[in-house]
Amino acid sequence: MTISDIAKIRVEHDLIGDRDVPASAYYGVHTLRAVENFPITGQTLRESADLIASLAAIKQAAAQANASLGLLDRARADAIIAACIEIRDGALHDQFVVDLIQGGAGTSTNMNANEVIANRALEIMGYGRGDYQHLHPNEHVNLSQSTNDVYPTALKLAAWIGVHRLVDAMAVLRRSFEAKAIEFADVLKMGRTQLQDAVPMTLGQEFGTYALMLAEDEARLAEAVSLIREINLGATAIGTGITAHPHYAALVRERLSAIVGVDLVTSPDLVEATQDCGSFVQLSGVLKRVAVKLSKTCNDLRLLSSGPRAGLNEINLPARQAGSSIMPGKVNPVIPEVVNQVAFEVIGNDVTITMAAEAGQLQLNAFEPVIFYSLYRSLSHLTNACLTLEANCIQGITANRDRLRQTVEQSIGIVTALNPYIGYRNATEVALEAHHSGRGVYEILLERGLMQKEHLDAVLRPETLTRPSEKLSFS
Repeated sequence: MTISDIAKIRVEHDLIGDRDVPASAYYGVHTLRAVENFPITGQTLRESADLIASLAAIKQAAAQANASLGLLDRARADAIIAACIEIRDGALHDQFVVDLIQGGAGTSTNMNANEVIANRALEIMGYGRGDYQHLHPNEHVNLSQSTNDVYPTALKLAAWIGVHRLVDAMAVLRRSFEAKAIEFADVLKMGRTQLQDAVPMTLGQEFGTYALMLAEDEARLAEAVSLIREINLGATAIGTGITAHPHYAALVRERLSAIVGVDLVTSPDLVEATQDCGSFVQLSGVLKRVAVKLSKTCNDLRLLSSGPRAGLNEINLPARQAGSSIMPGKVNPVIPEVVNQVAFEVIGNDVTITMAAEAGQLQLNAFEPVIFYSLYRSLSHLTNACLTLEANCIQGITANRDRLRQTVEQSIGIVTALNPYIGYRNATEVALEAHHSGRGVYEILLERGLMQKEHLDAVLRPETLTRPSEKLSFS
């Protein structure tokens, strides 16, 4: 090894032994071993800015609490706090290189944060990276902490951010559906049950339903995320608080709440909280609910726009790209299709989270890394799905009004609305003739002279067909 090569490395020591670490790296030997041990997804901590910021916020709050309790001197505390603020502002994210899925219950993630913060704090104090005799990743940055309280708290903070981002995206989509509900309020169409003609409704009612489903799920997410506010910081290893000052848990919660702007709550039983993943299971279940209902909506959009000549062809989705390499002129419903696929993924992620939560043993669940990996993908992909569905599909939907009116006039289903005017017996005869002849109810009614055209048109108005109403009187 040349002098030049030696200058490019530093030697760090851990339980396993000595390792050469790149001199330019802010991470250390623990992180290096984790990178070598867990080449799993190719997705590292640096791709989850919310998790990095949450880890830095926790370390900052811990330094403040430890300093207030006289456990950490002011110089080290100030350096750690300054490093954490830089990281929360986006610095050094490229140094968070551990794979998101890892063994060790998140220890590698915690140590990646400890080492990066320690080495940046050393620089702030005027020392070199790796000069841990002045400020140590474990002794100072991780003081009063364990991976087992830091990591789940960081996951909850990152999930909190992700949920609110998703709710904002869902609100954008909901408002777009609400706008379409107003736009299509006077567009009469046939409702269908089991894909068969039922009774009339308006296209506005159909789109209003999609908006309401989103509003309901926004409320369910608000309920689920309330559980995320409960943290176990101060529990240390298994919830007993070993090595932590008696006042540390309350103080660090207070500091962390102020830093992140969330009213956090310390669990009343830290032993239970350290081993329990129920809040993640609950949140994932709500995300599955969102996915299922969003996918059903997209199924409807694809079906309603099917054709254009040989399908329902009731609405038009905006054309986003050519649909076939062999069939000229074909355009596919690509935006609803991609949202369907996101929904399938979220449903699968919920199974993963369920199994990982169930697999916990005794005082700790070692599988929180895959819980977070799955949960965060569900949150981020659902957010993106809502936004692309709104911008690239819902905004541009138009109604084929003539086609919709024609299907109502030709449907046997409108006979139900005419019972009060022509009687059940006449209505049955009209329905049978329409069914056997293939002609429309509207046409047969006029031909038989059972109703005058202006009276029939009045009965078939959306406001009389699509909601409870008194029988019209014709003089």
